[in-house]
Amino acid sequence: MNNFMSQWVYTPIVKDHFMNPRNTWKEEEHFESDGVGEVGSLACGDQMRVAIKVKDDTIIDLRWLTYGCASAIASTSMMSEIAIGMTLDEAYHMTPNMITEALGGLPEHKFHCSVLGDKALRAAIDDYLEKQGRDNPFKKNVAKVICECMNVTDVRIEELVKSGEAKTLEDLQRLTDYGTQCGKCKSKVSDLFDEYKHIYNT
Repeated sequence: MNNFMSQWVYTPIVKDHFMNPRNTWKEEEHFESDGVGEVGSLACGDQMRVAIKVKDDTIIDLRWLTYGCASAIASTSMMSEIAIGMTLDEAYHMTPNMITEALGGLPEHKFHCSVLGDKALRAAIDDYLEKQGRDNPFKKNVAKVICECMNVTDVRIEELVKSGEAKTLEDLQRLTDYGTQCGKCKSKVSDLFDEYKHIYNT
């Protein structure tokens, strides 16, 4: 029983960011953003929108909206505080672990809530660079090879799911040839595919 209860304990920092979230996007506020990213699905429980203001490739301001649990609100609030003042390169490399550690930890079953924050921030940076007509030099630096035989990265899987080109695992395999050699990657690819389907509501 004690172990079960400990899984639900929120740190004082999480409680503070939940009760007093920073940098929220207020309805009456006219925030002129340079890039906007949106991830998640209301149907699945969590949805986030992040807007950034950029100067000299540095995030000088940020606003966010999220519909979700206390962990989602707290993690997005903390993400916003960490991101402001970061270069685009630094912000693009923010990880869920960085957010959770800054919060003093999250209950294990709530860790997925912090994943959406960094994804929404990356989507906002992607949007900014696209509007500027610039290539994204940061994507290749965050890519992890999931299928070694065919050199398929998590970024490639994410792009195909986000664009809607890969609606099923069969689509993904046809487009990337993942799992057609040794097959050891199939479980990892399937888990990632499900995660990105949830994040991008495709």
